[in-house]
Amino acid sequence: MQTVCLVGKPNVGKSSIFNRLIKEKKAIIMDTPGVTRDRIYGVVSYQDKNFSLIDTGGISLGTADFAKDILMQAQLAVDEADLVLFVVDGITGLDASDLYIRDILRKASKKVIVVVNKIDNTKREDNLYEFYELGFNDYVTVSAEHNRGFDKLLRMISENITPSELVSDDNLKFCVIGRPNVGKSSLINALVNEDRVIVSDEAGTTRDAIDTKFKYNHEEYTIIDTAGMRKKGRIYENVEKYSLLRSLKAIEESDVCVLVIDAASGIIEHDKHIASYAIDAGKGLVVAINKWDTVKNPDQELKKWRELIKYELQFIPYAKVVFLSALTKKRINTLMPAVIAAYENNKKEIKTSVLNNIIMEAVSIHNPPSYKGKRLKIYFVSQTASKPPKFTFQVNDKKLVHFSYERYLENQIRENIDLTGTPIILQFKNKGE
Repeated sequence: MQTVCLVGKPNVGKSSIFNRLIKEKKAIIMDTPGVTRDRIYGVVSYQDKNFSLIDTGGISLGTADFAKDILMQAQLAVDEADLVLFVVDGITGLDASDLYIRDILRKASKKVIVVVNKIDNTKREDNLYEFYELGFNDYVTVSAEHNRGFDKLLRMISENITPSELVSDDNLKFCVIGRPNVGKSSLINALVNEDRVIVSDEAGTTRDAIDTKFKYNHEEYTIIDTAGMRKKGRIYENVEKYSLLRSLKAIEESDVCVLVIDAASGIIEHDKHIASYAIDAGKGLVVAINKWDTVKNPDQELKKWRELIKYELQFIPYAKVVFLSALTKKRINTLMPAVIAAYENNKKEIKTSVLNNIIMEAVSIHNPPSYKGKRLKIYFVSQTASKPPKFTFQVNDKKLVHFSYERYLENQIRENIDLTGTPIILQFKNKGE
């Protein structure tokens, strides 16, 4: 997948443009310069092309530590990008910060589109000519606030990036994600039965995402080892920030993610944060509790762990959990069946008649709650997408859908259809919408 990044000085509207392009409010928008300190990632689909989009913090000439960190983050994003959107302020015009960023981009030798933001009417189009001083070839005017000029911007992006490479086969591709030093590389070596990936006790040995093909039950699979994802506050080296981006791209390119958790250290908050990357990407998910060989009284501990998982990972009750040891290869045979099941369920398609029977029975058992004398009515449900499965409900008024009833409907679908290992999406639309 091609990568596009947004760069510019503070307060030119990069985050607003980012949100317009990914069509959701993911970046924080405030009038205060410097709100976006770290890179934020999203995926944009336009015609037959998908591309990763990176938002970066505003680059300024300041000497404060956070200004240097923002510059470092932005430079990493530029290094990774195939195309750079250089955002400038169409009202205030050029200043020293813009010229400083121009020099950075010239050294990087990347394709650049200059995006002149805040041009909300044709009278301001003349403001564009001032920016030709930057010396780039491609310019476009937009207004993020008024959603103006984005069709042209997307066309220009599309013309400047090559289509995503077609995968030559339909083989399952899965990645191994987790904190540093939980045994991801050892797990891959145990699966492929050879030392294909460097294994070390030193956290951060794996810097890049590494693809390894192997055979299991006469079928070929691709497994991707990823660098350990540290908390953002603990990422100091340039190369580790680069590794995080590589890991996120590996998730996007995979069908299933295996979240590895260290049995010796237990489940921590950051494990949940890493799981959220896979959930947000709609991928199948398997949880592997590794280093099970270090656990004393495994039968007793298994009961404790199951309770711990039920509590700590309650937001992914559908994920299959396996307990294994990459070092001794004990119970390693439990992993691949779980990965394959998650993949099959992630792409599963369910007959409309089966779905409607499940939902109608669910409604008859437990009527939707009413609000101000008005009760939710479900007319029809159908599957409208897969990877992950998405179910669209035609209703009388989608505002009547309470989160608790939505959860009840999801549970009813899962009780009747095996969707272990995959998130599912429930969408509600008013009849005729």
